[in-house]
Amino acid sequence: MKAVDTNLLDLLKKSERFVVPIYQRVYSWGKDECAQLWKDIMRAGSRDSLANHFTGSIVYIERDQGSNTAKEPDLLIDGQQRVTTVTLVLAALASHLQQLPPGQQEPVEGFSSQKIRGKYLTNVYEEGDEFFKLTLTDRDKDALQRVIKDLEPLDADSRVTVNFRYFLEQIAALDDAGLKTLCEGLNKLVVVDVKLSRGQDDPQLVFESMNATGKKLTQADLIRNFVLMDLAQGLQAQLYNDYWYPMERVFAKHGERRFDEFVRHYLTMKTRKIPRLDDVYEAYKEFAFGSDSSDPAWKEKLVADLYVFSTYFSNMAFGVERDRQLKQRFDEVEQLATVAYPFQLRLYSDYESQRLSHSDFVQVLDALISYLFRRNICGIPTNSLNKTFNTLVHRVNPEDYVASVLGYLLSLPDYRRFPNDEEFIDKLENEDVYFNKKKNYLLHKLENFDSKEVVPTAQYTVEHIMPQKVTPQWKAELGDNWEEVHRYFLHTLGNLTLTGYNPEYSNRSFAEKREMKGGFKESPLRLNQFLRERTTWSQADIEQRASDLSAKAMKMWGYPSVNQEVIERYSSSDRHTFDWSLTHSILEVLPYGTWTNYQELAEAVGTGPQALAQHLSNHAGCPQAYRVMTWDGHLAEGFRWSDEQDDRDPLVVLHEDGVQMIDGLADADQRLNSAQLLELVEEGE
Repeated sequence: MKAVDTNLLDLLKKSERFVVPIYQRVYSWGKDECAQLWKDIMRAGSRDSLANHFTGSIVYIERDQGSNTAKEPDLLIDGQQRVTTVTLVLAALASHLQQLPPGQQEPVEGFSSQKIRGKYLTNVYEEGDEFFKLTLTDRDKDALQRVIKDLEPLDADSRVTVNFRYFLEQIAALDDAGLKTLCEGLNKLVVVDVKLSRGQDDPQLVFESMNATGKKLTQADLIRNFVLMDLAQGLQAQLYNDYWYPMERVFAKHGERRFDEFVRHYLTMKTRKIPRLDDVYEAYKEFAFGSDSSDPAWKEKLVADLYVFSTYFSNMAFGVERDRQLKQRFDEVEQLATVAYPFQLRLYSDYESQRLSHSDFVQVLDALISYLFRRNICGIPTNSLNKTFNTLVHRVNPEDYVASVLGYLLSLPDYRRFPNDEEFIDKLENEDVYFNKKKNYLLHKLENFDSKEVVPTAQYTVEHIMPQKVTPQWKAELGDNWEEVHRYFLHTLGNLTLTGYNPEYSNRSFAEKREMKGGFKESPLRLNQFLRERTTWSQADIEQRASDLSAKAMKMWGYPSVNQEVIERYSSSDRHTFDWSLTHSILEVLPYGTWTNYQELAEAVGTGPQALAQHLSNHAGCPQAYRVMTWDGHLAEGFRWSDEQDDRDPLVVLHEDGVQMIDGLADADQRLNSAQLLELVEEGE
């Protein structure tokens, strides 16, 4: 590797051709970046005391030897945004100077339209792509070539075209002195010229270590570069066109973050480890180097496998599955929780390879949906789900597929449990469903229960039958204990329905809501059939309707029927022991300046304060245990470090961690309650 400070224009003049590899991101600089570069150039040109202006690094892989008749270009792997933008400035300057009177066409020696094009933009004796000193990826190539040739653009919205016009406008506003300043500024641009030798240097390592000033690369960019960067240009093009570009095109419609999520799920399935979203690239590298890197085709196999699983993911997550039964279930899982995807990828792979039948696939998905939704209704935190599905990926018995999945799920303990019928019905009928994030999903499913004609419910809103504001009419209708009925039943399932007339209903009496135009009596919704048959609305009616709806819910989100022998055979290994992993995860990420007590942490993880205290005192690997204190903020009596040689004062350590001690008690305003503790590790749903 050779790295030297170089005048950028000299580099462009000496280099025959720079080609941006096919896998690199498209040109993306916007007006803000262009305005900053313009400002830097004009500032440098206006200061005689400033000999040069550093503008970042240009990293490229030097050309192959080629042959006497075919010359290979240098592959530009970092700095393409900068080089492209300077090229646009030069092209705009050449275009402007060409329009000036003959005596004004070279404001500074060497900066005429002809010389700019001949030295920095083109190879005048070449043809085709070889004519241009800079060739961008396919989606930007034509736009740049038309700009350099001073032709009308075909795509007026291309970033290349838009930025070229921006620089034309800036240059047109300059007087003679300003043109000289611009030329002088361009002449002062300096870069670190980093040339990598093919076959000797590792382009990816150099690429990662460069402190580039351009746009931050996404995890997807880094993975793509890692897979494709050091390959011959022909193989790069093949793998990009066959595998990467189709993936890129699909995920571009849904946001770059979804690609990162997919790779995270893919790696979780492959490695049994769950990387953080921001660490996906590093985790992918570790996974890749763990495969057979001695195989000449190892990178092709890597990207091909990633592509195959990306098609499974897009079918599940983006609603493009063609099988109607599978699509319906994929859509439901997507609404409930995305953390099941590592397991779903395994399922889909086994389905495609015919290790899992269609009917078994449907049965497993139904159990998965029931597991997720029952837990949601029962208010069980979702932070354990990542571990559950990560483990389940590797607990499947292909010879006994459905039984092994159901047996494992039904054996899970504590906060990872599969809620039984009694718990599910109790919560569904008595909890405040109105505040549940999945209430629309619940009501949609209840509306369409046991019907082949699906009613789209997105245009309807959730209506309180007994209104939130109690009028005198409602007080009379509810009876003497109206306050208790209203307080307890207002937001429960039995008192909620769907309507398109929410504003019209307002606080009207039940009879008015039933009889008015568009009222319950005329409603086509099955959810309102019970209401059409009632003349009043009371506690008994609410309870009866809740019971009827929960009976339907029991059938839709059923508890799997599996005998005890199967459950024992496939039970989780930690069924009879408490899982402390959530405790450790919470303590690892306690923010600066916070603490908690035994009661709050115990409630968060699903155990008792005494059991928690015993675990913290006996488990040497438990992080930040000193930040768990008594209910009122005292340091635990008899606290000691797990390392007997550690003589630090825990109060001093607490102070260093930002915990304020007032008269020997931790500041109550810095205490985190159980809900706040769970938010620290809550996974996206």
